[in-house]
Amino acid sequence: MYIVLLSFAAGLLGGMGMGGGTILIPALTIFLGVEQHVAQAANLAAFIPMAVISLKIHSSNGLVRTGGVLAAILPAVAVSVLGALFAAWLPSEVLRRLFGAFLLSLAANQAFAIFRGAKNKKSD
Repeated sequence: MYIVLLSFAAGLLGGMGMGGGTILIPALTIFLGVEQHVAQAANLAAFIPMAVISLKIHSSNGLVRTGGVLAAILPAVAVSVLGALFAAWLPSEVLRRLFGAFLLSLAANQAFAIFRGAKNKKSD
């Protein structure tokens, strides 16, 4: 049952474009004891169908700018090969720490953005 709720949360965030892996990977590693490499691979496998469906919906709502998407996709796909090879080469604990640092940097960025937004509203 837990995996169903976890998948629901990951799918919801993934569909909104917020990255379901931010929920799925930590939950798999922390709560289910899955090794970091396996959790990240499971996330990628789950991401593909979520991304296809979400892209179709966002595109039908006119939210996808083809030129910008193509400019982002080509280098991202090319470099993803290097990223996958690098992740496979890293020990699982190092990969886990790097992912944790990435999540902390995202959280800090969002916290500062919220703080700046609240500060700007007070000065208006």
